Amino acid sequence: MLLSIFAYDEDGILLLEVNRMLRAGGYFVWAAQPVYKHEEILQKQWKEMEDLTSRICWELVKKEGYIAIWRKPLNNSCYLNRDTGALPPLCDPDDNSDSVWYVDLRACITQLQVNGYGSNVSTWPARLHDPPGRLQSIEMDAYISRKEIFRAESKYWNEIIDSYIRAFRWKDMKLRNVMDMRAGLGGFAAALHDLQFDCWVMNVVPVSGFNTLPVIYDRGLIGVMHDWCEPFDTYPRTYDLLHASGLFSIEKKRCNMSTIMLEMDRMLRPGGRVYIRDSVYVMGELEEIATAMGWAAVVHETGEGPHASWKILISEKRM
Repeated sequence: MLLSIFAYDEDGILLLEVNRMLRAGGYFVWAAQPVYKHEEILQKQWKEMEDLTSRICWELVKKEGYIAIWRKPLNNSCYLNRDTGALPPLCDPDDNSDSVWYVDLRACITQLQVNGYGSNVSTWPARLHDPPGRLQSIEMDAYISRKEIFRAESKYWNEIIDSYIRAFRWKDMKLRNVMDMRAGLGGFAAALHDLQFDCWVMNVVPVSGFNTLPVIYDRGLIGVMHDWCEPFDTYPRTYDLLHASGLFSIEKKRCNMSTIMLEMDRMLRPGGRVYIRDSVYVMGELEEIATAMGWAAVVHETGEGPHASWKILISEKRM
């Protein structure tokens, strides 16, 4: 994983957060004036950066031209062999490093998982379909059958999107920026790759469900955690396609569905599409909201037929 930063963090907290985000053996790239300029104040900042990175066990791989590159260690041995009282300290063993929503920056070193989860991923593109080790460490209802659930979700979305290609002519859509608003294990995004859609997918994990972000990242995909009762931090008119499966029947218990729909309208480009797969019990209200917003909205049956408990709302934001 490569990260670039262009401002020096005097307190070191930002660098510790970067350390938390990096995989074992991941790289940090710093492009900043202290790397290549020799003024006294800048060289002082470089020395401070060298000191901090050595204390958090990063190895300086290369310093050349405008950039310096460090590598995070592959295991905890360096952390555990530091001098007693070395700063910054190690985080408390009970600290949940996977907690990412509304948490403060931590002024401590997050240790690597001793079981190797998060570091021993397959190479691309095999990692897209190999059940990662962290599948066993995330909170889920299932435990023994997790790998089977992982594979079943991938197969399910491959079949669903293949049916979209045949029934709704998805290959004719010019997709570039796509969002899966309830991404689960990332099967929707993986299926788009398998079926050769040349697009970029933002996988969103709602805070109301299990945190599956580690699995999404281990698959080589990108994602964020978000509360759909709040605005999504993105520029208006960003996405060509918004996809939501089972989102509204869950979030309607927490916030108004029209609020989420209005946020979708803000994110969607003119001419963009929305595909909502959800319970028949919310579909009528969703269609009413979509029509009120000026979307061209049509409810379709799923492949299970007219008596299925789910339907599909397909909408287009008019130009």
